[in-house]
Amino acid sequence: MKDSFKDFACTENNEKWAQANKREIELYSRNNGIRSEFERDYTRILHSQAFRRLKHKTQVFFAPHDDHICTRMEHVTHVASVATEIAKYLGLNQELTQAIAMGHDIGHAPFGHHGEDCLNNLLEQKEGANAPKKFWHERNSLFFADYIETLEDPNGIQKPLNLTYAVRDGLICHCGEIDQQGIKPRKDAIDLYSMKRPGLTQPFTWEGCVVKIADKIAYLGRDLEDARTYHIIDMTSYRQLREIVGSTLGFEKKGAHALRSGKAVNTTVLINDLIVDLCEQSSPEKGLCFSDEYFRFILELKKFNFSQIYSHWRLKEFAIYAENIIRTIYRTLYKTWIYAQNGRVSAALRLYPKLCKTFEEWLIKHSNYKAWSSEKHDFINKKQILRFDTPVVFDVNDEESFIKCIIEYISGMTDQYAIQIYEEIITF
Repeated sequence: MKDSFKDFACTENNEKWAQANKREIELYSRNNGIRSEFERDYTRILHSQAFRRLKHKTQVFFAPHDDHICTRMEHVTHVASVATEIAKYLGLNQELTQAIAMGHDIGHAPFGHHGEDCLNNLLEQKEGANAPKKFWHERNSLFFADYIETLEDPNGIQKPLNLTYAVRDGLICHCGEIDQQGIKPRKDAIDLYSMKRPGLTQPFTWEGCVVKIADKIAYLGRDLEDARTYHIIDMTSYRQLREIVGSTLGFEKKGAHALRSGKAVNTTVLINDLIVDLCEQSSPEKGLCFSDEYFRFILELKKFNFSQIYSHWRLKEFAIYAENIIRTIYRTLYKTWIYAQNGRVSAALRLYPKLCKTFEEWLIKHSNYKAWSSEKHDFINKKQILRFDTPVVFDVNDEESFIKCIIEYISGMTDQYAIQIYEEIITF
């Protein structure tokens, strides 16, 4: 029902308002009341380099050459569109919703979820089926927002984004992979880094919950469209898809739920119908939910996508290539550990100028690395020269910390840049 969540929106009247707006460090003031705190978060994310790189990061199809295939940036804007439309109808805070949606994937690895798995496998894992992952992109989005991404302040100094609690919470809690009905926000503010697994902790706000569901709505239809463009889905598979629609929604049965806007199974129809169904079915008492018919449809559609698209042999072949790229870059950088302790990474990577420049700058910005000057025969404070006011996140003298430093550096790469670095390493 329209505006049915208005009394629960993250506004000044909400008991969570003070915590939701809280920043770890107060931002400089030059706003003059024109933008809200959540609007400032939105633009800080929009101007960050991690957001810009999303245009060359995989959504499903790796490093696409077709300009009309969805990349991670387009997916993010789809999520923002879906989430804001839902928030507007239900009476929630659109500014908060849009900020979370725009930033939710800034920590995504190159080569999509396969790249994420590769990076996780490079880190030492605890044993057991339920052992927490070391690397998961939802947590990495929070980590990038808190420690990696910077913007120039009015004095030209690079400083962390320093987002509000509600937006930071939405980043780490956005996982749309776990199928749930009746999603409701949790009551208490918690240490966000205490979360050990993706998807198990609900967001702090209703707006965060909306983004979590919008993430699922946005990718289901678009993945189908791209798969058809690349002829991953043939006519037999498409007939199977039509059967799923008929068996779950029963559009040929009078009075049953159906695809509301036509018989075509495409991006616009799916997004429209899922939004409408969610808005009609949800209430503060029940939580955010779909009708039983549409929820079954979503489950069956996800199964279809996994079997017919994500498990396709062409994607598996590229995944082998992508894993080799990530592991080669990792091994190359790991060999520089002793050089990093002595400030001589540039000497270790002299044969790879592109990799050398960006990795050494990464170390200067985010670690206790001090570059050695052969001319001055002394260490130089490049962090001050480059005007970085950033915390020391990694310790180059500690092996585990240095490995984590490499993993995070690789996670920020685009598909294309990772391929370029790989070719720089292996080309003679």
